[in-house]
Amino acid sequence: MSGTIAVAAGFLVVLAVVFWPALRRSQAWQATVTPLASIIGSGFLVSAPLLAREAGNGAIIAMAALCAAAYLIGSAIRFNIAHAEHLLDKPKQAPVAASLERISHLVLAFAYFISVAYYLVLLSTFLFKGLGIDNPTLARVLTSAILASIGTIGFWRGLDGVQRVETVTVGLNLAVIGALLAGLFWYNVHEAAASTWHLGEVAGLSGLEPVRVVLGLLIVVQGFETSRFMGAEFDATTRIRAMRHAQWISTAIYLAFFALVTILFRQHMHSGGVAAVIDMVTPVAVILPMMLTVGAIASQFSASVADSIGAAGLIHDTTHGEVSVRIAYPLVAFVAILIVWETDVFGIINLASRAFALFYFVQSLVALLVARTAEADGSRGWRMTRFGASALLCLAVVLFAVPSGA
Repeated sequence: MSGTIAVAAGFLVVLAVVFWPALRRSQAWQATVTPLASIIGSGFLVSAPLLAREAGNGAIIAMAALCAAAYLIGSAIRFNIAHAEHLLDKPKQAPVAASLERISHLVLAFAYFISVAYYLVLLSTFLFKGLGIDNPTLARVLTSAILASIGTIGFWRGLDGVQRVETVTVGLNLAVIGALLAGLFWYNVHEAAASTWHLGEVAGLSGLEPVRVVLGLLIVVQGFETSRFMGAEFDATTRIRAMRHAQWISTAIYLAFFALVTILFRQHMHSGGVAAVIDMVTPVAVILPMMLTVGAIASQFSASVADSIGAAGLIHDTTHGEVSVRIAYPLVAFVAILIVWETDVFGIINLASRAFALFYFVQSLVALLVARTAEADGSRGWRMTRFGASALLCLAVVLFAVPSGA
């Protein structure tokens, strides 16, 4: 069976599953697919070249560590969904926790500014990579034009109509990932059958720098926190279960991807930038680079629109309506454009990771406070230890993370 057939089969099977009417009507799936798509869309395609540079053939270990860190942080947010939300609705009962929650929303709004820039820089990078063009300035110009369009459309009409394409782009992105995994599986089996399976001599960097860079890649497993803000659609139990399932599924996908793609690692491949994965998978099937390019463009645009809406909503809420949603959209676009021109894509990845880590840090403090004041039981000590560890980990990302190649 050729790689192209494997890729096509993987794409069609996953596409059929994600658009299966019974699954799409399932409340559990509806609650799971949003955080799942956000996690996978945050950095699935950029993770391989970046971690290959830092950890070499041990990149899967670094990826497992990132997933474990995300699950630890997720436990604090799941605790807040279960035990803090009802207190935060009554600030007088938990004034410190309520104040921290408001601060975390401001931090998250700023993190969304950065993530919008991040998603659209990736969109432009993958688009020009697919066209055979390597021009960072041109990518910045295109990114700025898209951001200006988002700000203008958001101001005049809102972005809800644009967001309706999210269901299609999420399904498309998951199908492309299915195609990629199927193609990589076939490639590994084919190489093993031909007795040519071997790993390249790809050594990671030594010292503390790769650890600091991996800390700065937290963005690639970010997105699970979206369950925290879906209370209008789903109850707490459903959101907690959905976040847990989304993190389990995304971890399985990430680890399967790294287990299968490591055979394609080559020394100095990171010189191809964040879109180096396009060149990396070319030996698997000739159609795969084009599929990855289309999937990346669709998923990054959808994610940028979703985060623009999220940022505008948070600005409106945290300013108690002083800044309208209509005004917030151009503000988001303006700040994102400044970020795009003030740093490169690696700097944006690092900045986004640190911004979300700051949000997670404050959320961990909220969980720690609520757990400390809760009725004593056998699990309180373990919870406080866990949330304290989560807070320290997030603080380490904020303080010590550096961009790749710094």
